[in-house]
Amino acid sequence: MAKFHFRYGAMNAGKSTILLQTAYNYEENGKRVVLLKSSIDTKGDEKIVSRIGLERKVDYLIGEDDSIISILGDNIISIDCILVDEAQFLKRKQVDELFYITKKYNIPVIAFGIRTDFKTNGFEGSIRLLELADELLEMPTICKCGKKARFNGRKVDGKFILEGDSIVIDNDSAVSYESLCGECYINKLEKL
Repeated sequence: MAKFHFRYGAMNAGKSTILLQTAYNYEENGKRVVLLKSSIDTKGDEKIVSRIGLERKVDYLIGEDDSIISILGDNIISIDCILVDEAQFLKRKQVDELFYITKKYNIPVIAFGIRTDFKTNGFEGSIRLLELADELLEMPTICKCGKKARFNGRKVDGKFILEGDSIVIDNDSAVSYESLCGECYINKLEKL
């Protein structure tokens, strides 16, 4: 039976890069891969863009009200693997559909995303992925101090903030994110 995977990590952990490499590996072996991305992620528009410069057009952008099963339609039976970028932005019902696809159609689904926002609150999609995934894999990255980073600090014009909407894509020139270990995250909070 196919498995439902959630690979998560802080910003800059290489999630999109690994997703693109995984797609390449499947296709190199003659397999059909479908790439999905939430339409909320406007970085790269209709492309999955990695921070090291790799990019690829997605097969389907998923809107908040979209049914993934409906979008895939009859093509679903010819798919060998589904790869999802920015999975934290999916709705609960969409994650449920991906789980259903692995079990009903025997298609592996590998979802990549972050667990929490810059306030350490879980995203709807990530929470459901943590509840349903057959396999969880934390993808490591490091904080500037050298420890394992698990949190995402948001900066506006270079200054850390702790207020604002949970979702602000970092293609806005004033907004950036920094991967932080727990200690550095708390230290940044104390300075606010």
